[in-house]
Amino acid sequence: MGYFILKRMMSIVPVFLFVMLITTGMIHLSSVDPAEAYLAAAHIQPTDEILEQKRQEFGLDHPFFLQYVHAIIRICQLDFGISYLSNQPVLDEVMVRLPATLQLAFGSFVIAIIVSVPLGFIAGIKKNSAVDHISRVISFFGASIPTFWLGYILIFFFSVKLDLFPVEGVGTWKHLVLPAITLAIPLIAMYTRLLRTSVLENLEEPYVLFARTRGISERVIMTKHVLRIAISPMITGLGMNLGKLLTGTIIVESVFSWPGFGRYFIEAIFNRDIPVIQCYVLIAAVLFIVSSLIVDLIQMYIDPRISRKEG
Repeated sequence: MGYFILKRMMSIVPVFLFVMLITTGMIHLSSVDPAEAYLAAAHIQPTDEILEQKRQEFGLDHPFFLQYVHAIIRICQLDFGISYLSNQPVLDEVMVRLPATLQLAFGSFVIAIIVSVPLGFIAGIKKNSAVDHISRVISFFGASIPTFWLGYILIFFFSVKLDLFPVEGVGTWKHLVLPAITLAIPLIAMYTRLLRTSVLENLEEPYVLFARTRGISERVIMTKHVLRIAISPMITGLGMNLGKLLTGTIIVESVFSWPGFGRYFIEAIFNRDIPVIQCYVLIAAVLFIVSSLIVDLIQMYIDPRISRKEG
């Protein structure tokens, strides 16, 4: 396992270099001049002298390769630059907003697991039952409804009509309920159907028949054998969506005025705050890589054969 982890950690290096190439190239491919964007955010009338001064300050007068190398050195020193809008270090502002996004992502993640695992498992072992039909309705509803519309519907019924939860902002656990549910419902739809399908496929495998002929109880077969193997595709899906949850909460944070990282990114796009946009892209890539590594380690724990294959 140690060799596997080391190999995966080493694979992060070329991905990091590629992401840095993309983020650095954004400046050259974009029609927006970073110097002009900075002066516009600072409400300073641009002149040729000031523009040239800012381009030299940002290192934009250097060749692309030197800009790329300098960007790598800065990021390795955790220097993401200064926000054009607030004139504050980008990393400091991200660290202020990231806990709110982590809280929202973790809440929705827990809700999705608590609901989808038992629902998908029961729907699989009891095909065409009432639970199975309910899971199909939930999956169809969750997969088809737009996230922003679902958020507004929840606000209308539970905040405006019933006055059970706050409409926006953060503070108590009640502020977390509606945005977390809004994020969790599409995940519940996906994971429930994924687990149900996997359970049905594993019930047809020979090892289930052999276990029954050996006299092993049905409960043990279902929980220690079928569920252990059937949940593997779901874990892969969870890992793929973990990074998405941490960086893709943009719509929900906008609907519920949640002061998180995603909303900060939207504001940066509107204000052409290039250092913030570059920081967001890099953090998103790192989160996807780390979540993928975590999933692989969990898969190796569930199925030790993966470790032997990788070795």
